[in-house]
Amino acid sequence: MSKKHFIALAEMIRYNKPNPENTQAGSPARDYLNGRLAEWEILTEKLADFCALQNHNFKRDRWISYIKGECGPNGGAR
Repeated sequence: MSKKHFIALAEMIRYNKPNPENTQAGSPARDYLNGRLAEWEILTEKLADFCALQNHNFKRDRWISYIKGECGPNGGAR
């Protein structure tokens, strides 16, 4: 996989992140979304492991930081 593939995959994951903050605290919907968020985080970690196996130059921590919105796709400012 190339850098373009990794960025495209990260963007798909990033924009499909569940957001429990948009629901009322204590509601069943919020509990559901919190569970989905936990699953999303596990899936993201496992995909990062897979990507690292596909390309030895893959920067796992930077990729996860991009998905979390902590940096831009190249590791710099958003």
